[in-house]
Amino acid sequence: MCQYCNCDNELSKHDYTFNPTKGRREFILDSMAATGGLAAAMSLPSTQAFANMTPPEDEVVRIGYLPITDASALLVAHGMGFFEEEGLKVEKPTLIRGWSPLIEGFAAHKFNLVHFLKPIPIWMRYNNNFPVKITGWAHTNGSGLVVGKHTGVESFAELGGMQVAVPYWYSMHNIVLQMALKNAGLEPVIQDQTDPLKPNQVNLQIMPPPDMPPALAAKKIDAYIVAEPFNAAGEVLAGAKMLRFTGDIWENHPCCVVCMHDDDVNKRPEWSQKVMNAVVRGGLYAQENKEEVAKMLSREGKRYLPMKAKVVEKAMTDYSPADYQDPKAIKHPDWDIGRIDFNPYPYPSATKFLMEQLKETLVTGDKTFLDNLDIDYALKDLVNYDYVTNAMNKYDVWDKVPGVNPADPTNRKEVFEL
Repeated sequence: MCQYCNCDNELSKHDYTFNPTKGRREFILDSMAATGGLAAAMSLPSTQAFANMTPPEDEVVRIGYLPITDASALLVAHGMGFFEEEGLKVEKPTLIRGWSPLIEGFAAHKFNLVHFLKPIPIWMRYNNNFPVKITGWAHTNGSGLVVGKHTGVESFAELGGMQVAVPYWYSMHNIVLQMALKNAGLEPVIQDQTDPLKPNQVNLQIMPPPDMPPALAAKKIDAYIVAEPFNAAGEVLAGAKMLRFTGDIWENHPCCVVCMHDDDVNKRPEWSQKVMNAVVRGGLYAQENKEEVAKMLSREGKRYLPMKAKVVEKAMTDYSPADYQDPKAIKHPDWDIGRIDFNPYPYPSATKFLMEQLKETLVTGDKTFLDNLDIDYALKDLVNYDYVTNAMNKYDVWDKVPGVNPADPTNRKEVFEL
């Protein structure tokens, strides 16, 4: 069994060979051709593509998630019985190892409640006309860029000529990383790992989060940017160094968002409200009980995540500037944020900032849909603010989560400082 991700493979059996064709398909649903007919359906007009993908008639909550702390609000809501307390039936959450199969499961209505990297529903809704709706944020902060001890890297500027893994092209991680690289005078590229790089180029590749720590330990990559607990796992198990926490670059940034189907949001308002009530309660409990939640999520607890409790606890709580001086991974201690935090309100300013930056971010495949995307329209069309607002009001959450201006709780200013 692998010590890094607790999968059935031994460490030596992980495949880290970068296949550029496969990597470049990863971000788009047609990469799923090997697992079913969804890819073919996606190439059809949307009315045909989803004609046979009808949801179950029952109202059971079916959660799909990746084994990252981004899913904490959903998992805590399940583990603490919050869904049942709202009068809902809920299945045991299903762990998925990669973003593409999670998207596939959601598109096929296997799941009706998921967390997605925030750019994913943007791409799904406006590139593929898939009826997905953001109903809240799953968390804030909770990611970082770690470098291998073999690199000696202590700044973004020193990443030139290196191989860096990201979890998905359409991710906050890819956006923030590329902004930081460009700021340091480097050029992000996407090419075969065996092709030579110029000194000012950084090659990016897609890698599932559980594969990142062992790949770094094996020196197959030089760095990776990802959600917790895989940064903590890299530090504890692979000798990695935290170069910079993303929450120290973009204050209280969103990463994963809570997503539901349009049909549920529009046609099942009572059900949707109860779902979001439970999720908001889960996020608040996680914010106020990080050590307890880390143990609950871990391998020694309810086994939602494959990591040991010490790794998950580090991922949830270890954010001391004194411990991250070499290199200096925390440059804004005055921001008073945590390594991961939980504010479920989906601030429009953050969505707008992310959409604007996504247009400037290198990905593979066709992203021309962004050229004509009306961002102001998308802010209203993509996100449902009602259920999360009602839940935050009901459970008096506003003054208990970070990043809220009491005088204007549903608006904020985005702070991004490299």
